[in-house]
Amino acid sequence: MTTIVYCHPYEKSYNHGVLQAITDRFTAEGREYDVINLYGEGFNPVLDSANLALYSKGETLDEQVKRYQQALKTTDHIILIFPIWWGMMPAMLKGFIDKVFLKGTVYDTTPEGALMPCLDIEKTTLITTSEEDSEIIGPFMEGYFTPLVLNTVGMNGVKWFNCDHISSGSAAHRNEFLASVLDYLAK
Repeated sequence: MTTIVYCHPYEKSYNHGVLQAITDRFTAEGREYDVINLYGEGFNPVLDSANLALYSKGETLDEQVKRYQQALKTTDHIILIFPIWWGMMPAMLKGFIDKVFLKGTVYDTTPEGALMPCLDIEKTTLITTSEEDSEIIGPFMEGYFTPLVLNTVGMNGVKWFNCDHISSGSAAHRNEFLASVLDYLAK
């Protein structure tokens, strides 16, 4: 099962076009997938005081969070699609991580306090768009986000694709990018 976490508010964005191309391909191939559309589902990224009081116990009052956790526990491939704004992910996606990545469900700790993954996701595909060169945001994506967040919870086999110069680049550039993503996902 593939779970796609999609995080962009505008349905006419290039990010949405990428999501549509992937889901069209998966549907045509008869591949099983689920889409978590954070903006489309009205996800509330704010960790409020009621849920913060339960946070250290690995609990939540948010039924949406519980559903997202179940999806993560049953997936073997996760795809995250999001833009890079101000050199990082949108606040909506950060809120997803803050609220969904709970102790005992997504990660746990050893008696010494070291983090251990609770997930066992074989393949993780990051698909981002940015105006900046990929080399500028690469240290965040590959040096921080992948090893310290994704790998820590058991999201393995990470492959990152970034369509840089999203606004100023050519249609050919975007088409080539999408073709490379679809080619990778066909494997």
